[in-house]
Amino acid sequence: MLNGILNAFRVKELRNKILLTVGILVLYRIGAYVPVPGIPFSGMLSAYQSSSSANSAIAVLNLFSGGALSRVSVFCLGIMPYITAQIIMQMLQAVVPSLGSLAREGESGQRKITQYTRYVTVGLALLNAVGYLFLFKSSSFGIDFSQAGMPEWLMNTVVVVSMLAGAILIMWMGEVITQRGVGNGMSLIIFANIISGLPTSIIQSLRTSENGALLTVLIVLVIVAVVPFIVFIERGQRRIPVQYAKRVVGRKILGGQSTYLPIKVNTAGVIPIIFASAILYLPAQIAVFFPGVGWINTFANAVSSGWLNWILSVLLIVGFAYFYTSMVFNPDETADTLRKQGGFIPGVRPGSATAAYIKNVLNHLTLPGAIFVAVVAVVPSVVFTLTGNSLVQAFGGTSILIMVGVALDTISQIESQLKTTNYENLLIK
Repeated sequence: MLNGILNAFRVKELRNKILLTVGILVLYRIGAYVPVPGIPFSGMLSAYQSSSSANSAIAVLNLFSGGALSRVSVFCLGIMPYITAQIIMQMLQAVVPSLGSLAREGESGQRKITQYTRYVTVGLALLNAVGYLFLFKSSSFGIDFSQAGMPEWLMNTVVVVSMLAGAILIMWMGEVITQRGVGNGMSLIIFANIISGLPTSIIQSLRTSENGALLTVLIVLVIVAVVPFIVFIERGQRRIPVQYAKRVVGRKILGGQSTYLPIKVNTAGVIPIIFASAILYLPAQIAVFFPGVGWINTFANAVSSGWLNWILSVLLIVGFAYFYTSMVFNPDETADTLRKQGGFIPGVRPGSATAAYIKNVLNHLTLPGAIFVAVVAVVPSVVFTLTGNSLVQAFGGTSILIMVGVALDTISQIESQLKTTNYENLLIK
């Protein structure tokens, strides 16, 4: 892996893509420390700490923003409005025929869907910004806007517009990384958020109690031990044998070779975790509009942590695993492509029988893969509830799964582009 990264830096085009990706992520992290204009910086962190200690929903919001919420940064909305918009658009593709047709039109259709996703993101970000304004002015934060020396309506407008502009900029950063850099921009931004909170979580874990150092070392060892299992599941695949019939074209005999159709155990990757987290994050977003309504905040806290959060996390991760797998892997299209190319699965008839066979294999693989991902995501939350260790919360199962999944996907893309570059150079020679 290290040799692959070193080789990537020897290729100018690939090196520029990597540097562009790293540069955007650095700018994103710098933006997480730039406060919203007019917000008094003194007292912000203490106000957040006093409110988050009694409100787990606020802690969840801050976790997904990479700590930007605790600083009332221009990036405090984070990447979640964009992720929520993508979830909405993907679900609409399954129920709205016109959007489903666009998704099947190839690159032109995807461009239109991307444009619609941007509009939805702006709308959601505007709603979130207004909600955060209510949160900052509530008794939970108690930030005094009068210190800015401007009329209240103007100060409110500046705060909302600043957060909205920050969300749009984050969306642009993610798309630039996806289109011109390496890896998935959305996932890499979440990756950067998780990594940014790791040093602080380790320090807090060491200071928790007399046995803080021992507990921290134990947690780190457990994390290191779990990573190989996650890599094993992420790389695991079922290889369905495929045979191609022999064809005589002129004097040449084509086909007749054997190959396989690889189906990953976890076809959906880290997307189900991200989507499930976004859904569970939604009540916390709604609660910021009503800081004084007790039952709404109680429900948001219950969904953000505790047994209800664990049950919903498992159900949503498994559900999104099946949903996203059906979106990215179509057994009918795969079977039709094999039939047109003269390929068949030994012992299975071409056409509908092949599609049914592939679908059956896919269903049998998706369930254990999704359950594994759900268990790894939920168990650290249970451990955090029992121990109260901040390192388990910030660097738990969901964080590890996202980090390992994003790292593997990014490295795979680098290796793929490196192979393409070497192949093109070979053709030139």
